[in-house]
Amino acid sequence: MTIGVSVTLRRKRMYDFLERLVRVALPRVRDFKGVSRRAFDGKGNYTLGIKEQLVFPEVDFDKIDKIRGMNITIVTNAENNEESLSLLEAMGIPFRKN
Repeated sequence: MTIGVSVTLRRKRMYDFLERLVRVALPRVRDFKGVSRRAFDGKGNYTLGIKEQLVFPEVDFDKIDKIRGMNITIVTNAENNEESLSLLEAMGIPFRKN
C-alpha cells in the first residue's frame, strides 16, 4: 500500500514550481497571512505544509478521490537560518510579519 511520495525538483522545474507556489497556490489558501518564520532546520533548509492539494489550479477537483496535503522542503546552500531567510525573502516567499 502506497503511503507517500517524495519528489526532488531541480533547475527550471524547481523555479517554475516555486513561482507557482508563491504567486498562485499560497494566495489561494484561506486566511493566508504568510508562512511561518520558525520552520527552518538550523542548516538553512525550510519546510512548509499545505493541507490540501486543491490550492494548485492544475489539480482537477473532479479527478481526486481524497483531499491530501503535502510538505514542501526548500533545500538551500545557506549556512544558517538567517542566510536562508534572506535568500527566500529575496525569492518572494511571503513570510508572516511577526
